[in-house]
Amino acid sequence: MKAIAYRKALPITDAESLIDLELPDPTPGEHDLLVEVHAVSVNPVDTKVRKNMAPPEGEAKVLGWDVAGVVKAVGSKASLFKIGDRVWYAGSLIRPGANSELHVVDERIVGHMPKSTDFVNAASLPLTTITAYEMLFDRLAISEGEGSKGKTLMVIGAAGGVGSILVQLARQLTGLTIIGTASRPETRSWLEDLGAHHVIDHSKPLSEELKRIGIDNVDYIVSLNQTDSHWPQIVESIAPQGKIALIDDPEAIDVRMLKRKSASLHWEFMYTRSMFGTPDMIKQHELLDRVASLIDAGKIRTTVSENFGKINAENLKRAHALIESHKSKGKIVLEGF
Repeated sequence: MKAIAYRKALPITDAESLIDLELPDPTPGEHDLLVEVHAVSVNPVDTKVRKNMAPPEGEAKVLGWDVAGVVKAVGSKASLFKIGDRVWYAGSLIRPGANSELHVVDERIVGHMPKSTDFVNAASLPLTTITAYEMLFDRLAISEGEGSKGKTLMVIGAAGGVGSILVQLARQLTGLTIIGTASRPETRSWLEDLGAHHVIDHSKPLSEELKRIGIDNVDYIVSLNQTDSHWPQIVESIAPQGKIALIDDPEAIDVRMLKRKSASLHWEFMYTRSMFGTPDMIKQHELLDRVASLIDAGKIRTTVSENFGKINAENLKRAHALIESHKSKGKIVLEGF
């Protein structure tokens, strides 16, 4: 099968940073699906793994953890899907990625693709959807519906992939007042269109920006990037007994600053369930199916911003470079071989 991989951890400007190659077709295990890959999207995790995790000498590592495709075969103990089903998922960080014509994945982290959308739009969402959903409802334990009415959520860096779906999920499934942060006119408009009640400028002190819109502090904060630089303002802006959730990798933050407010800090890493084979792995299957129904009902929209064309090394390099520039919005998708 055709695949795109790397043999050394290199800057994306290096000709060998990503390469086209042929690999043997994979074979599904007992609980696996063999999926024919139709579209993939690119996430910051792809760039981080490429830059920081060199494969063993002589081996090639395939990236790619956002997939939309068709089931070609099922494992002997797989029961959730049948051959021909259209599926979407984000895969496992400890197995080969999906930048390949065929891919093997545990069915318990796979969802039925929305019926109303195509492969390109579907591929833009699994990883960010799982991250956003788990962050809201598992990590922060936010109540759905009226149970969260009157409470406030601030999303820092809300115009990126995770923020773009998190804002929608929070608007559709909770009663929260949602405050997104963005610093450019186009990203401000993007967030307003997605359902943010307010958009403030994260290039300015967040606590001052909140007061500008009449809010002293917020019950929940989701920080999606640059947590290091925002940390003092995050601490200033969180309400007493509030909750903070992170997905990025800050070099150093002083969690002792949270003590006087009895505020709590929560990490979200959507690969935890698949990496450790947790007993509740199937929750990712369930939440993907639920979000598919929300998309089919017209309540959630996909977050594709750019289609970079065929799945090959040249186009994936372009996508990695744009993500590393920190100027992307929404999701970059590639389709077909």
